[in-house]
Amino acid sequence: MQPENIAIIGSGAIGNAFSQELLSRYPNSRINVFSRKLPRINTSAVAHHLIDYDNISSMYSAAELASAEKPLDLVLVATGILHTENLRPEKSLKELSSQNFETVFKINTIVPALIAKYFLPLLNRNRSSIFAALSARVGSISDNQLGGWYAYRASKSALNMIIKSASIEVARKNAGAIVVGLHPGTVDSNLSKPFQQNVNANKLFTPSYAAQKMLIVLDGLTSAQTGKCFAWDGSEILP
Repeated sequence: MQPENIAIIGSGAIGNAFSQELLSRYPNSRINVFSRKLPRINTSAVAHHLIDYDNISSMYSAAELASAEKPLDLVLVATGILHTENLRPEKSLKELSSQNFETVFKINTIVPALIAKYFLPLLNRNRSSIFAALSARVGSISDNQLGGWYAYRASKSALNMIIKSASIEVARKNAGAIVVGLHPGTVDSNLSKPFQQNVNANKLFTPSYAAQKMLIVLDGLTSAQTGKCFAWDGSEILP
């Protein structure tokens, strides 16, 4: 079923790819994109708005704006952090720091949780609707064979738990809603740039390809699969 009202939070490589792919698929749908910075080139086809992830009122206002005309059929949370100039995934316990944990958890876990707080109640209740947030395979505890990347792994595991809990609560009032996590694979973006040297060329995806594959996954989901996390190829990522 074609989504009529779409909200995308985050305009990085994957967020932008989502907006372009959805615009191509559903040219008559309303698409609102929320991010910390407005794009240099703005188009009337996709409405871009500023959002302040440090401001609760800004998140609330974004949700109200996105649903002002119609309830939301699709919400995609494409925010996240893996590294910065001064922050790198930890290789060992001796590299752990409270500051890095706070930074990574705030962006990867707390921000998506607060977005869910304001956007989930506004999902369409008269048809199937979807809330999906970018997670990661490394957030799977059972799949962890290498260790390391403590803060990032933990932040994504925590996000997956929030998705699960939110899906249970939402289902009580909106039986058709689907709340899931999405693993995009390794995407050629600033987030993965320092870690691409060991990735096979056929496993390094363009943002456009990753967005296309994840949207195909979403198209095939039912409300019975809410609360789970799925990879770009449709496989379920176990907790």
